[in-house]
Amino acid sequence: MATPMRQLRSRHNGGGGKGPIDFDDDAPDGDKVDGAPTHDDGNPELAAFLQARRGIKRDERGQRGHNHGQSKTRRRHYYWVIFGAIFSLAALFFGSAPFPDWHWQRWHNQSQTPATVTSTLPDVIRNGRTQKQKHSLNVTDCPGLFPPLALVALLLPNLNLPFSFFLSGYVLDSFVENRSGFTAQLNLAGRPCNAFGEDILNLTIRVTYETTSRCVSVFRSRTNAARHQLELSVLSLASLPLAPHRLHVNISDTSARQFSLPPEYFDPPKLTGPSSPEHADLQFHYEASPFAFWVTRRSNPYSEPIFDTRLTSLPPAPIPAFLRAGDDPSLGFDGFPLVFEDRYLQLTSTLPLDANIYGLGEVVASGGFRRDARNGTVQTMWNRDEADPLDENIYGSHSVYLEHRWVPSAATFQSHGVFLSSAAGSDIILATPPSSNQSLIQFRLIGGTLDLYFFSGPDPKGVVEQYGQVVGLPARLPNWSFGLHLCRWGYTSLSETRQQVDAMRAADIPLEVMWNDLELYHDYRDFTTDPAMFPAEGMRDFIKDLNANGQYYIPIVHGYAALVTNETDVYDPFTRGTELDVFIRNPDQSVFIGQVWPGYTVFPDWFSPNVELWWREALRNWSLLGVEFSGLWLDMNEVKSFCDGHCAPTPDHSTRAATIILPGEPGNLVTAYPEGYNATISGPSGNITVNGSLTYGAGIGPVGNKDGDANAPNTKHPLAPSGEPSYAIHNALGDLSAQTIAINATHHGGLTELDLHNLFGHLMSRAAHLAVRELHPGKRPFLISRSTFAGSGRWTGHWLGDNWSKWSDLHYSIQGVLQFQLFQIPMVGADACGFVGNTDEELCNRWMQLAAFTPFFRNHNIRGAIPQEPYRWDSVAHASRTAIAVRYALLPYWYTLFANASLYGTPPVRALFFEFPQEPELLPVDRQFMVGSDILVTPVLTPNVSSVSGFLPGRGLVIWRDWYTHTVVSGTRNSEINTVTVDLAAPLGHIPVLVRSSAALLLHSQPAYTTRASATAPYALLVSLGHDGRAYGTTLIDDGETQLPYEVPSPSRTLTFDVQGGQLAIASHGSFGVVQPLDVLTVLGIDKAPRRVHVNGDVLPAPKWMYNPAVQRLVVSGLSIDLNERATVIWE
Repeated sequence: MATPMRQLRSRHNGGGGKGPIDFDDDAPDGDKVDGAPTHDDGNPELAAFLQARRGIKRDERGQRGHNHGQSKTRRRHYYWVIFGAIFSLAALFFGSAPFPDWHWQRWHNQSQTPATVTSTLPDVIRNGRTQKQKHSLNVTDCPGLFPPLALVALLLPNLNLPFSFFLSGYVLDSFVENRSGFTAQLNLAGRPCNAFGEDILNLTIRVTYETTSRCVSVFRSRTNAARHQLELSVLSLASLPLAPHRLHVNISDTSARQFSLPPEYFDPPKLTGPSSPEHADLQFHYEASPFAFWVTRRSNPYSEPIFDTRLTSLPPAPIPAFLRAGDDPSLGFDGFPLVFEDRYLQLTSTLPLDANIYGLGEVVASGGFRRDARNGTVQTMWNRDEADPLDENIYGSHSVYLEHRWVPSAATFQSHGVFLSSAAGSDIILATPPSSNQSLIQFRLIGGTLDLYFFSGPDPKGVVEQYGQVVGLPARLPNWSFGLHLCRWGYTSLSETRQQVDAMRAADIPLEVMWNDLELYHDYRDFTTDPAMFPAEGMRDFIKDLNANGQYYIPIVHGYAALVTNETDVYDPFTRGTELDVFIRNPDQSVFIGQVWPGYTVFPDWFSPNVELWWREALRNWSLLGVEFSGLWLDMNEVKSFCDGHCAPTPDHSTRAATIILPGEPGNLVTAYPEGYNATISGPSGNITVNGSLTYGAGIGPVGNKDGDANAPNTKHPLAPSGEPSYAIHNALGDLSAQTIAINATHHGGLTELDLHNLFGHLMSRAAHLAVRELHPGKRPFLISRSTFAGSGRWTGHWLGDNWSKWSDLHYSIQGVLQFQLFQIPMVGADACGFVGNTDEELCNRWMQLAAFTPFFRNHNIRGAIPQEPYRWDSVAHASRTAIAVRYALLPYWYTLFANASLYGTPPVRALFFEFPQEPELLPVDRQFMVGSDILVTPVLTPNVSSVSGFLPGRGLVIWRDWYTHTVVSGTRNSEINTVTVDLAAPLGHIPVLVRSSAALLLHSQPAYTTRASATAPYALLVSLGHDGRAYGTTLIDDGETQLPYEVPSPSRTLTFDVQGGQLAIASHGSFGVVQPLDVLTVLGIDKAPRRVHVNGDVLPAPKWMYNPAVQRLVVSGLSIDLNERATVIWE
């Protein structure tokens, strides 16, 4: 056990604010963390864990050194304060004689040539990608620096002056307390710095302790299965208020001129009752001058603050750019004051060394799901279309993170979360200074306000749920959305689309939803169909045939309309949009013009009062033309343009924009193959064997051009804006107007694109969701969007964009799914077999298996690549059928998990440490994942192997059983590091799936070709007993599609299965009538054969039940239990 951390002593200062925390340096070091490994024991899966463990030991045993370092830093700062005061008094005493030019007016004269303190203040604005030096922060820019100290900085730059001397910061006053927190004013302490914009002199801070509640089951006390305490419990709901677990800190300009998220589009979280600091778990502390704040836990006051902006807590500045930044000095740190300018806001907090941080996306992170604070991470929030590059900003913006931290004083791990509610372009930087015993996080925004939410957790699932209560919980989804989806950019006709549906059925590969890409349109114009290749009446008949077979149809939709200038050219979406004035404009009020697939295009302004009417009419008219869609695919809504800024160089827009060379055409051939496959040697088929020889490793083939999804031209026009913000966030394309709408474009109400850019996809999803609800009354909308923002899960799901047919991308798809669970967009998945490039048989085989255990399950690939539908290879067809059968058997489980997500925000798919938060070896794991609490998936992620290794979480306290054989899976236990690892057989076509003990899972007993057909068969119940002979589970059942008006729940029934002492008790509550009975019960873990089996008091004849001693399995069949009533099954 760890030694409790040293006691804290707090004091109050005379200004009314809470004073800083002092630490007692006399506490002994902590002991070794129980179960923490000291070496990798030859298992490569443990390598990442060892690094995380070292961070834990540093947290526990390095607290003394950390606080001693803080004390030294604090003393050094105090020395400089004393020295500066003496020097300043000397300056004042001698007047202007020794310092004739040092007076404040001249000091702030921007016309003077500045004396740049290059060694102390590096060139903080240079962007490593654009190499544009727009501003150099220097002493003359920051008049908060008193002149004598400036001289010291200039003459002795290596003295490491804290940056607080250069920027004045803010002072808190006008403190007004209220029932749930306080409001106060923050006033700039000195003269403005105006480094990257105009310093805002007066700010308002509002601190609110917010109360929420969770609906919990009154039956929860009936089970001792602690791991189910946060699982679905929707029967006999009782709203039990919990301790306030959310702290809201809003710092905004008092004049309210800065952009903030409008409440009519982003509903603020609902408060369920008054709160107060006395009852809140999270506690806010501050220093009045210079203003800084920190957040601690009431439940564990002796731990380090979870967020701490005090200069004395942060490492001494300046800090050079971290290693990964290369020659980009803008990623150095000159200091850590609160900065609030109109176009630059900065806030910094300390973190534990190499903190366990998750979230901050969207990104494909080379370091994995756990973000890399040690080597440095820059997460830029500026939505951008690019084919899944590593460590760059891509489609969505989610400035929320979860930290899982070892707390020595409590000898436990605890989770908390931080959410910056802002649409502003930003850099969020994780870094560790050289030779430092702490890391840090810094927020740099180019607009907006600082609107922060803190979540107390204290476990990972709790943090995700609490975040969902702020941004909104995910939408309820139709049952059919969990089936297999099929698409391709390249189905050039309705006939070819039909052929795919027929081929899938002929191969007996269940297909639920058919999609079409760009080819559907006439001349690439949205809301049309090609009259020759996709005739309207033919589309209508095709979709009706799909629906009659329990299948569905989804077309692509973009966030633009083709520009029309010829009066004879009839295109209603443009004409009607012009009438309603719904398009984004230039500063001169001309319509902003971009370039996408149809040529010149215009873009809807989602803030226009008429835009939802226009969008709804366009979708309705399209449906009436024959495209009777069941759901929508929202693409290129970052938003993407093929040129930079305004694209029309002349008033003549009658000609089509530049010709686009499509993938597969000469000049843009698709040549990439997965790692280890050489098409030059083995041919283009992608087969595992060619002429009897294994194709893997036959030579290194061409990698291909890893370019954007469109491989489209990009042109820069003279009207592209040049007025970029002075601080250049690390947008991978450089200028913020590159390949998107110009940042000076205007929206309704005088808003500009610079403030709204990251909201386009979110607001498009919102408008589409509302339109579909009106067009399909009583039905649940299903949307998949490429671009997302905080809270988009209320309206849409997400696919992980234009990934590559690479083994590396197969692995990266797991971190993407886990990210979006945290972001409250749980319906997410990657394009199975990859989108960009050619796949091969082995990769597609493994990917179809993995994708079957992710929420959104779609096979989709690019035009010009080899076909990759799962029927193309016999081995892939077999693997797909096997994995889909498991998925469809688990549909009641999947559906319940997503109901739970919509009710409470509990993530359906989970990193292993979400379920086992006290096992540090699981913190870096993203090669395995959990579906709910009870299913462990360990996919094969590398080629040419027949087994896969992984962890067995639970450290021996959990029994893991094979899904397919029901045998107990035993691993190798390392007593020194207290972990259990296992090597699992995984021949081609097989994905290891394990069932956790103490689980009771309701299943479809006969998985069929569609989800609808699967639901018509009787149910089965799989029970996996724990060491104590107990198990527990819940299931929600409804019709799978009904959507009643908002706030009105649709009829449903909730079942609970409680197993203990050789008895299964089934409880049933709700208004929905379940037609299918429970027919088969399988119980695993019965150590001896029962003598008899009772069902509702009646003895069941022996032929209806069988016991297998080899796997300790009891199977009871022919039950016909009515699930609308209570029932019991007893074996003795």
